[in-house]
Order: sequence, then C-alpha cells, then structure tokens
Amino acid sequence: MGSVLTEAAWGWSIFTLVLLAILIFCWIYIRRYQSHQESEVVSTITAICALALALITSSLLPVDIFLVSYMKDSKGSYKEWAADNTTRKNIEDTVLYGYYTLYSIILFCVFLWIPFVYFYYEEKEDIDPNKCSQVKNALKYTLGFVFVCSILLLIGAFVPLNVPTNQNSTEWEKVKLLFEELGTSHGLAALSFSISTLTLIGMLAVITYTAYGMSALPLNLIKGTKNVVYERLQNTEDLEEVEQQMEKIKSKCKDGRPLATGDRRSLQKLEEKLRTLRRRDRHLETAEKSCWLKFCCALRPFKIALGTFFILVALLFIVALFLSNLDKALHSMGFDSGFIIFETNLGNPLNELLLILQTVFPLDYILIAIITMYIVFTSMAGIRNMGIWFFWIRLYKIRPGRTRPQALLFLCMILLLMVLHTSYMIYSLAPQYVMYGSQKYQEHMNQNLSNSRQDGSNTTWVTKMCDAKAPEDQCTVTRTYLFLHKFWFFNVVYYFGNWAFIAVFLIGLIISCCKGKRSVIEGEIDDDDSDFSDDDLMERHHA
Repeated sequence: MGSVLTEAAWGWSIFTLVLLAILIFCWIYIRRYQSHQESEVVSTITAICALALALITSSLLPVDIFLVSYMKDSKGSYKEWAADNTTRKNIEDTVLYGYYTLYSIILFCVFLWIPFVYFYYEEKEDIDPNKCSQVKNALKYTLGFVFVCSILLLIGAFVPLNVPTNQNSTEWEKVKLLFEELGTSHGLAALSFSISTLTLIGMLAVITYTAYGMSALPLNLIKGTKNVVYERLQNTEDLEEVEQQMEKIKSKCKDGRPLATGDRRSLQKLEEKLRTLRRRDRHLETAEKSCWLKFCCALRPFKIALGTFFILVALLFIVALFLSNLDKALHSMGFDSGFIIFETNLGNPLNELLLILQTVFPLDYILIAIITMYIVFTSMAGIRNMGIWFFWIRLYKIRPGRTRPQALLFLCMILLLMVLHTSYMIYSLAPQYVMYGSQKYQEHMNQNLSNSRQDGSNTTWVTKMCDAKAPEDQCTVTRTYLFLHKFWFFNVVYYFGNWAFIAVFLIGLIISCCKGKRSVIEGEIDDDDSDFSDDDLMERHHA
C-alpha cells in the first residue's frame, strides 16, 4: 500500500508544481494583452481562469499515462502493489474523477460563465447604465448557450453505443436499455459527447490559427523586423508626399470656388492617412530611443536560433502527423470504425521519443508541457496576425496592451477550445503513448523466440508493447483515450481535420516565406485608433 501512495504522490506532486507554473504564466499572459484603458477585474479574472483551466486539463494527460504505465514492470507483469484489480480501478477512478471535474468546469465556463461576462460588458457599453438591466440582458442571451449545452448532454446521454442483441426487442426494452447504459456509464457518454463537440470546434480554430501561426512565428523570428532608422526615413517621405497631395487639392479652391465632391472625398482620406503617418512617426521616434529595442537587437542571434528550433519542431509535428494519418489510411479498420488501427505500422519519431522519455518521469511531462506551450504560442501568433473573425467579418484585434475585455474573453474561449484539441493532436502525433504509455504484456507463443522466457511446461512467453490487439485484462487504457474516442464519428472528422491542418500549414509556410520583414512597431498603430489610446500607449512606453 505504501508503494501505491508513493507512486501516486510522485505523479500528483509534479502535477501540483505544473499547476502553479500555469497560473503564473496565465496571469502574465493576460496582463500583457489586456487594455489598460478598459481593464475590468471580472473579465481579467475570468480570462486567466479559463486559460489556466485549459492548460491544467492538458497537463493531466501525462499523469494519466504515468499512472497506467507504472502499474507494470519492464517484463509486462503487474507490480505487487497493482496486482489487485480493485487497487488498479481505484487509481484509474482518481484520474477519471479529475477529468469529470475539469471537463464539467469547462462546460460551465464555455456555456455559462464566459458568455454571461461577455454579454454583461457588451450591455455596459449601451446608454443605459442600470446594473439590473445589464444582468438581466446578459442572462437572457446566456440562456441560449445553456440550451445548446443541455441538447448536447441529452444527445450524448441517449445515443445508443451498444446495439440490442435481441432484434425482436420491443421499443420499451430498447428505451430501458438506453437508461441502463446511462446508469452504467455514470454520465460519461454525455460528458464525453459534449467535450468532443467542443474539441471539434477547437479543431476548426487549430486549423485556422495554429497551422498558420506554426509557420508564421518561426519565420518572423528568423527574418526579424525592419531597421527603425530606415523605416522612420520612409515614413517621413510618405508624410511629405501626402502633404504635397493635400496642398495640390487645396490649391484648386484658392480663388473661392468650392471643391468638387471627388476632391473633398480624396482630401478627407488624405487627412486620415496624414494622422496615421504622424502617429507612426511618434511611435518610431520612441522606438528609436528605446533601450528595450536595442536589447532586442542584441538578442538577434538567439532569436534566429529559436526560430530555427521552432521551425524544426513544426516540421517534426507535420512529419509525425502525416505518418500517423498515412498509417490510418493504409492499415486502419476503415471509415465505420473511426480509422482505428490495432498497432503502429509506420515509424513515428515523436511516438518513439515519448516512449523513451516516459521511462524517466517527468521527462515526458516536460515534453508534453513544451508541446502544449508551443501550440499556445503558435496559436496566439496566428490569432494576433489574423485577428478574431466570424466568417468574413473581423470582430476584434489582439494587440499587446490594447485588447478589449470582450476580445480577451473571445481569445481565451478560442484558446480553451484549442488546448482541448491538443489532447487529440498529441494522440495523432503519438497514438501508442497516449493510449498505453510504456505498458507491456506477455503473450503465449507455440515456438521459441528471442527475447522470450519459458516456464516449466512447453509454453513460451513473449513480451510485447501494449496496443489495441492486446488482451483487455493485460493493458490498461488511459482515461483520456476513453473520453476522446467514445464516439467513432468524431474520430472520422478529426482524421480529415489532420489532413486539413497539414494543408493549411504548408500554405501558411509559403505565405510567410513570401512576406517581407515586419515593422518594428507592428500592432501599435491602426487606422481606427483614437489619439487618446495612442497617447496612453506612448506614456507607457516612456514609463
């Protein structure tokens, strides 16, 4: 019993340290991007908690894999403390309840809390400042999200996963079977269906933002930014050109004649462009004197090395994802099974690396954390470059120090859904690791083989890595796999989503290679910025 507590405590203690690191990271991350003019306490706390919740859920994956892996020794036999089936079940239930709790909180945030806070601040911008009216209207809009959540839970609860063996059974017997199945699963199917639906939405966001950001972030680091002196000189030339064009138009009305409609429209556009160029000149002047910019220039070799490392990691991701999907296309059970494969037939470099690192805990935990953080950073790079869109309508821009509370909530909900999808992404990259960790089992053979042992009889035992062909009583499947793969039709969508991810990455890579260097003040200036917000940002730069 003491060994059980030691193994579990070791895994959960690492998880606690990761939890603290996640909270610190989320606080810094949100504080960096939130607007200092429109900062709201409730929206800030909500955004931090939502992002932390997503990362905490992802960090539970290595703990799940660690616990099922350490139940067995290197020969494929259960360890003494895990020999009892009841003990193994208690440990598995601990992780299961952890997922129950976290996923339930995710549903609460996505369908109730975040929508309520979002609509509350949307109503706050109206003329009527009445608090009761704000709360009432926010609750009214939030009820729509609650209704959708209820529908998803009902569908997940009553979709029949087991077909009645008796084809002549009555309708009442079929309904009774549904309720018996619901009671047996303890609501696992309902929760799994809702989370899988959110993961599906997260997959669309990953294809849109992460695939592009995974190519844009490394290449931006490698290419760097424009020279601030040259950029300011170019801006000065543009200023002079605009002023000359304005003088040319104004000269038409020196004799008192009014300007034509086309000239007035052109003059108005030139005035707006002139204001933007003058703001750019102020920012470029500040950047030219900035000590931080000079420090960043000194770090140029480090940025090139980091960008090179990121692009190599991205290529490793794409190769592993391509091999995994190709393996499913060639050796899976087909469309109706959700493209499930019984064993890994094509070599997957990331899967092999994780299996090696898993034997020395917490190295695999560190690698999974790096993968998760990498996906978050590349996702944020994609969102920052593209903004938040609803089809062809741009809803919000994400800029450091200038992101509105509503945009922050949108950002964190998207990141929440994206990180949810990382569990399936990691499964696609390393399927055997996510399903069974480093578990092995012993199989009876009728002939003598190398790497085998014989007992007193003629029976030969061979040690094999656990896969889908292994007996159920010899290999324990992780709770993560059960949550994300209970419905085969979601696996089909994820499979084709992986091909779309690879295609978007390659397109983004070509676009990023063709684009020039970024401006040194990119994201600080926009045409619809107010002078007040511009002055506020300048004050913080001087500070």
